[in-house]
Amino acid sequence: MARVRTAVVAAALVAALAPPAFGGAAAVAAPATAAVTGTAAEAGTVGTVVQEGGRLKVPAGEEGPVTLRFTASLPAGVRGPVTAVLRLPYTLAAVAGGSPVSENVIRSTCSVNGVAYGECLWDMPYVRYGGEEKPPPSLALPTVTAAGTLAYAVTMDADRTALVLGHPDTLVELKDSTGAVVAEGTVGLDFVPGTPPPNQRGALHARDKYGVLWRYEGTGDVTRPFATRKRVGGGWNAYTAVTPVEGPTAGGTGGLVARDRDGVLWYYRGTGKPDTPFAPRQRIGGGWNTYTSLVGDGYYGLVARDRDGVLWWYEDPFTQRQRVGGGWNTYNALTMQDGGALARDTAGVLWKYDRQGCVPCSPFEPRQRVGGGWNVYTALAGTTELGRDENPDLVARDTAGRLWLYQGVRKPSPYSSWGSVVPGPTRSLVGGGWNTYNLIF
Repeated sequence: MARVRTAVVAAALVAALAPPAFGGAAAVAAPATAAVTGTAAEAGTVGTVVQEGGRLKVPAGEEGPVTLRFTASLPAGVRGPVTAVLRLPYTLAAVAGGSPVSENVIRSTCSVNGVAYGECLWDMPYVRYGGEEKPPPSLALPTVTAAGTLAYAVTMDADRTALVLGHPDTLVELKDSTGAVVAEGTVGLDFVPGTPPPNQRGALHARDKYGVLWRYEGTGDVTRPFATRKRVGGGWNAYTAVTPVEGPTAGGTGGLVARDRDGVLWYYRGTGKPDTPFAPRQRIGGGWNTYTSLVGDGYYGLVARDRDGVLWWYEDPFTQRQRVGGGWNTYNALTMQDGGALARDTAGVLWKYDRQGCVPCSPFEPRQRVGGGWNVYTALAGTTELGRDENPDLVARDTAGRLWLYQGVRKPSPYSSWGSVVPGPTRSLVGGGWNTYNLIF
């Protein structure tokens, strides 16, 4: 299924380098606070930093900002303006030649002793090559007049790539006008999965007996995986098969193809607009009634099974087909997951065919057994991720009309270093009443 892989899976964290001298974003001049006057702090005297409320959970996703609060106590005699920095304990390693985090992975504002200083900027350097040295990620805090205590409040609004930052014990360091350290300590940050952005959350479509197509957008929360349904439009009973060719998302991306009763295949491009997710249809061509099953591969491609049980692969619906192989009539249900195929045989056993990922070779690796007992379901539909773990999921409708969610889990595979995503061993109930639909995809 089409989806965007973040650095959560692929990024590596490199062991910490020696803390460099602070040189982050330009500090903001501060209005005067209660200054401590007198001689410089005694040599070797260093104040403390205490975090308020213990470790802070920072959702990496669509949630709003959370606030890190800590207080620095300075020794007597500190003079001049005080600079401060937050510094992570490790450097970041490049992924595929680029940064493992987005350009604005964390957006922060800062205040000190109740005075707001607006935006403060993170520096996120990363190491491209093994011998390269870079400082760890850091945040420049406002420059302020010295005081006995300085109470900092730093908001943190993190996107999904922040998960690579993990659970750092982050250094807080304050220096006086001479560059001497006058207070230091650590604050605990835990970057945890948050709600994925709309274009990384799945969407499910269902057609009722009147031919109306409905859309269920993923919420990113598996305890309530779908938002209230939206009406796409009527007239979809004109089609004998409908399937996504790109993974549909809550953001309105992802196209689909539909075959009418005359065997003509039509393409509906995704618009990127959730309220009107599909552009007007385009005609692909005729002759598609020769196939008993059509399933998109999630990468704009299509697999089609003919009446003789031969499976064919179209790299996209507008190109020449390629023969995958025979024997596919043994399956009575086909759907896609993570760019591969899930196939249920007549005995109720579910099999996974992982995508091979090369052209013009066969699109699938040899099958792997998922498990038995799947013949209790009247419909199976693979989806883009519905939770927060980056694995695509599967929904299944039973004979009573109840819809169940199987979260995807990644298991080792002899064919891929990424592993294979398959439906997990446990299911959760989405809700009842799904027998009102004659097609779910």
